[in-house]
Amino acid sequence: MLPVPDGLDGARVDAGVSKILGLSRTRVAEIAAAGGVLLDGVSVDKSDRLIGGAMLAVEWEPDAPLVVEPIEVPELQIVHDEPDFVVVMKPVGVAAHPSVGWTGPTVLGALAAGGFRVSTSGQPERQGIVQRLDVGTSGLMVVAKTEHAYSVLKQAFRDRTVDKTYHAVVQGLMDPLLGTIDAPIGRHPSSAWKFAVTAEGKHSITHYTTVEAFRHASLLEIHLETGRTHQIRVHMSAQGHPCVGDPLYGSDPKLAAALDLERQWLHAVRLGFLHPSTGEYVEFESEYPTDLAIALERMREGIDY
Repeated sequence: MLPVPDGLDGARVDAGVSKILGLSRTRVAEIAAAGGVLLDGVSVDKSDRLIGGAMLAVEWEPDAPLVVEPIEVPELQIVHDEPDFVVVMKPVGVAAHPSVGWTGPTVLGALAAGGFRVSTSGQPERQGIVQRLDVGTSGLMVVAKTEHAYSVLKQAFRDRTVDKTYHAVVQGLMDPLLGTIDAPIGRHPSSAWKFAVTAEGKHSITHYTTVEAFRHASLLEIHLETGRTHQIRVHMSAQGHPCVGDPLYGSDPKLAAALDLERQWLHAVRLGFLHPSTGEYVEFESEYPTDLAIALERMREGIDY
């Protein structure tokens, strides 16, 4: 039990407790839903407000340690492999690493099943991971295999010196056709699983260029300066042009159905960075997965719905 700092007076329970204890806001929300967050002895909800000086008690059972289970993922492609790092093409439906609530395959599990040894740096369940892609997003990822590579690549992502290029198909036509979206991203005020453009969010910058326009959608090339969770999906949705096949952020399910698309049209096509040992610039590219390529061709044919 501890007093709520005056600086957190009026803060949401999930946000304030997250700062105090270092837990994720999602985890705090789960604890609050189970009645484990008490303010002056009274159970509070995640959206309630903290009171400066009030006594805060948080009770929960620690999660079991996460472990990397070796699971073969035939669809995962090894794009490049060398002593410092391995670059993979992560398929849709695969997480970067184990996490609470996720029981499906992971990049680390697939690499372990393939006999790859990665860096031991980082938390046990995400060793070697220097970047992540959403489960529903396919594309290029680099995983460090040595401690030196982990340190250098991790810092490169922090310093925003890594070239992260995505292709996305969004609904409608962007206006202007190329531009920059500079809007902070934070937790959605009414959903624990979504993010949104909010005044209290983290600084987020997305650059986009229209590559091709169709009857109902546009193909964009996107470069990220920052790497917030769901950044492209949130920024495109905030502009009124959600990624096709992304109902969580407002896309039209009828268009996705017409394209036989079961996930957002979003793919990490290019990844470039300075080699952690030689300092030379290296760059890797990935073709579109079959489902995205087929949907793109149907849009070029002028599909209606």
